[in-house]
Amino acid sequence: MRWQRRAAVPIGGARTESGPALRRHSLRLAVAAAGAALLAAVFAAGPAVARPAESGASAAAVQATGTQRGPDPTIAMIEATRGPFATAQVSVPAGNGFGGGVVYYPTDTTQGTWGALAIVPGYSALCSTEEAWMGPWLSSFGFVVICTETNTRTDSDSQRAAELQAALTWLTTQSPVKNEVDPARLSVLGHSAGGAGAMEEAEQHPELRAAIGLAPGFPGQGLTLATDTVPTLIVGGQNDGTVTPSYLSNLYGTLPASTQSDFAQIAGADHVYYTHPNNVEMKLIIPWLKVFVDSDTRYTQFLCPSLPDPSSISAYQPKCPYVPGGSTPPPPPSSVTIVGAGSGRCVTVPGSTQTGGTQVQLADCTGGTNQKWTNNATGQLQVFGTTCLDANAKGTSPGTKVIIWSCSGQQNQQWTVHADGTITGNQSGLCLDATGAGTANGTPLELWTCNGGSNQKWTLR
Repeated sequence: MRWQRRAAVPIGGARTESGPALRRHSLRLAVAAAGAALLAAVFAAGPAVARPAESGASAAAVQATGTQRGPDPTIAMIEATRGPFATAQVSVPAGNGFGGGVVYYPTDTTQGTWGALAIVPGYSALCSTEEAWMGPWLSSFGFVVICTETNTRTDSDSQRAAELQAALTWLTTQSPVKNEVDPARLSVLGHSAGGAGAMEEAEQHPELRAAIGLAPGFPGQGLTLATDTVPTLIVGGQNDGTVTPSYLSNLYGTLPASTQSDFAQIAGADHVYYTHPNNVEMKLIIPWLKVFVDSDTRYTQFLCPSLPDPSSISAYQPKCPYVPGGSTPPPPPSSVTIVGAGSGRCVTVPGSTQTGGTQVQLADCTGGTNQKWTNNATGQLQVFGTTCLDANAKGTSPGTKVIIWSCSGQQNQQWTVHADGTITGNQSGLCLDATGAGTANGTPLELWTCNGGSNQKWTLR
């Protein structure tokens, strides 16, 4: 496997290089990453160190405390195509539950860890050709961004949600920049079907700090946001004939009144407007991420009570004031029981054992800790705190036993809970299944081809 790490891009313009600079060996990348991690540790151990001033900002204005990143913002700053941080990028091979892509990240090691954003493209599209322009732009404002490719171009919105989740898991547990990412400050963005995927991911994972949908979904799809509690920005186009203004207005209306959210319609924009570089949507996206991922209230001025430049926005429906969750991580998700629709019984670790390799089974619901599962932001279903639901031996074929094993962050421990009640393994795409359509106590659980049976439908309570 060969990683490609490209040169840092200085503020104010790109630099192109050829030859060895674009073909660095993975060992050299590992050494560089280790060095960056060491530097980060050194800086974290001592007093905060301000980076040199960039883009005309004074060093004193640079924030190195809490989760605020960068100098005090100005309108000119958010209108520019680059922010205050130099960036680099790393190519991502296919695998790990998504189709590869590119990671863009700030090279500054004096600021602590960064919040992260996973982007997924629309139906039949590639992130590399439609959303890649956002990567260096957003990372220069202090975010690690992964431009995520789908496994196939025809993946559904639910599959795109799972791919966003897989990308965030890989980014925070396996990527060369994993030590630079704060796993408590994650967010998602998608366009069209990818936007619908981002909305579904937000509903499934309330631990996310922010979600952004660019023309999310399609008319008649039936997408609603009734259970979305993640701060959500929806952006539409005035002239979009695919995801129409009326559809998006109705979709925005399904958000709970208590969810911090915002709707903006770009004047004259069509369905593919977002696939071309522009600072109109960026003047919405950057403040949204800054406020909710970085808890940086210096950026609320660009959202509330009105936009600094409303001329390019034909409709705007904010829910001001916006109050970020703070610089500390949100409380951990509460545990739930997983109840079979066909049996009425709970997914259970027999005998409350914590021995790795134990196959889970159905049992009468008792409320015991061996039936309490935590569905975290990286797609793991945890029990006993450090033990995860696991596809035995990384199996991907029907009949693979579903067991417990020490949490490792690997793909055979990542699951997606779908709106139709199915729970699928991200590695296999197979459904969590009560063997033989059994409903009795002691029925073992396994992976099986999804067939819509009641033994593959589950409710989280």
